[in-house]
Amino acid sequence: MTTAPTTQQNIDQLCINTIRTLTIDAVQKAESGHPGLPLGMAPAAYVLWTKFLWHNPKNPKWFNRDRFILSGGHGSMLVYSLLHLTGYESVSMDEIKHFRQYGSTTPGHPENHVTKGIEVTTGPLGQGFANGVGMAIASAHLAATFNRDDFPLVDNYIYAICSDGDLMEGVSYESASIAGHLGLGNIIYLYDDNNITIEGSTELAFTEDVTKRFEAAGWHVSTVADGNDLAAIEAAIAEAQDVKDKPSLIRVKTIIGFGMPKQGTSKAHSDAPGEEAVRETKRNLGWDEDAQFYVPEEVYAHFREAVEHGAELERDWNLLV
Repeated sequence: MTTAPTTQQNIDQLCINTIRTLTIDAVQKAESGHPGLPLGMAPAAYVLWTKFLWHNPKNPKWFNRDRFILSGGHGSMLVYSLLHLTGYESVSMDEIKHFRQYGSTTPGHPENHVTKGIEVTTGPLGQGFANGVGMAIASAHLAATFNRDDFPLVDNYIYAICSDGDLMEGVSYESASIAGHLGLGNIIYLYDDNNITIEGSTELAFTEDVTKRFEAAGWHVSTVADGNDLAAIEAAIAEAQDVKDKPSLIRVKTIIGFGMPKQGTSKAHSDAPGEEAVRETKRNLGWDEDAQFYVPEEVYAHFREAVEHGAELERDWNLLV
């Protein structure tokens, strides 16, 4: 079994690999799913959820929470893992084990009317991207209407993880245009820039300069060269928060299906990898290959700090006068 961590670096990696192994176990048990995005984006999602995201697992509808949208909804095990680990009652371990099964709270694509903690139902690519822009417009309007000096009633962010497929869709182009025009500084999107689609390399159909496109639309764009570099991810999100007059896109260069035997290829994008590939992936991650749906106690303890922190955030907001 994975040894107990003794440093912050160790607990960070243990938490990230827990997301990855929960994902691959759930996909394999369901005999379907998309492990590629969750395994590649686990580090970025971990940094976002543990260091930046304002949320209260015990009150998923707290008004001034940040909104998190998984626009690449096919990678749903990423958000289900995060909801479970941070203490949302809607996603128990039993629900993780029933991923993609009828009647579970863990359907193949996130559904906001099924699972508490899911903000937006996503499946059609580009939809979550555009929904987030709508949420940001609403938040900006409410802030302009109700906020006063020393009374930040509405000051939340709209975060999303989007994929190559999201950015290929027309609806993302259109919504990105209005977001830039309106200067929606409450938008921070993390782009899973892995150069792979289900068909193969993105170069088959997608060769535009994404940075130039978004900069032309009035966005702040930055790049994290290594999707496993936690410090660089944290710095990029912090920098985006400092940009108040533009929406932000962070290009996170990842390896799809990180740790899988076929990582970095379209074979890691979707479908169950097979039992032996699951075992090899766990070996590559330094995990016990015989452990299934395993969460170390120290991982639960670290992630569940979100419960106390979220309650504190809501209490402070309720005391605004």
